[in-house]
Amino acid sequence: MYDGFTSPGRNDECWCGSGKKYKKCHLAFDERLEALFEAGEDVPARDLLKTAADIEGVKKSAAVNVGVLDYVAERIAPGVTTAQIDEWVHDYTVQHGAIPAPLNYEGFPNSVCTSVNEVVCHGIPSTDEALAEGDIVNVDCSTILDGYFSDSSRMFCIGEVSPEAADLVRVTKEAVEEGLKAVKPWGHLGDVGAAVNAYAKKHGYTVVREFGGHGIGLEFHEDPFVSFVTEPGAGPIMVPGMMFTIEPMINAGAQEIDMTDPNGWTVRTADKSLTAQWEVQIVITEDGYELLSW
Repeated sequence: MYDGFTSPGRNDECWCGSGKKYKKCHLAFDERLEALFEAGEDVPARDLLKTAADIEGVKKSAAVNVGVLDYVAERIAPGVTTAQIDEWVHDYTVQHGAIPAPLNYEGFPNSVCTSVNEVVCHGIPSTDEALAEGDIVNVDCSTILDGYFSDSSRMFCIGEVSPEAADLVRVTKEAVEEGLKAVKPWGHLGDVGAAVNAYAKKHGYTVVREFGGHGIGLEFHEDPFVSFVTEPGAGPIMVPGMMFTIEPMINAGAQEIDMTDPNGWTVRTADKSLTAQWEVQIVITEDGYELLSW
């Protein structure tokens, strides 16, 4: 097969763990993948496709991840420090038998990313950073439960924010929804990014090029990279079982970013304009997609 993995015999048990014979389970599916590969399409390796057992495991992880963000939503307010948010996330996650995925990931020092105003991503929580009336903040939460990874983020408006900030937050969420509308089994992943980008541009905003979504499930970051500056009809085929995040970072100003923070993590808009991000995690199904974490 195209991915270098051996396929079972027709009457052997299918590789997906269903217990069914290969010929009655994934044989036709694999033949379709092989044909797409031969036609020059970018097709994911089968070890990136999630089985029914994998999906159930991720759903349990995602229930904790969504619960964390709901918990934050109930408590976030002016005067709260980003360090307090980190403490909430850590304690809630551990109390539910899970692990905060960002903690110590490639040296990241905290359990969550808190990105305020002009911070594009990877904001590090601090006792010195108190949220003020008018701020916007992205809380990016990722969870490991029984070896399964989930990931999603939300924007929060702190108190009364400016009309410009409120519009950016709203449009960014709507851009994710436009991306979801473009998710079609056996379609191209580039259609998703193109839909997001077109919606952002229509509202006068720009989309960050350097960061995007990613495959996830058995590891924190898997293939494919999900760009939001793509062309329609380009990129990998969205195969049932593929799991990834949709998480555009959308700037009120120019799309250029500043990655020079001495902490090695925090990314800002180069022109210090406001930026926003929403993130959801989905799995491709035979007839669409299933939303797992949000």
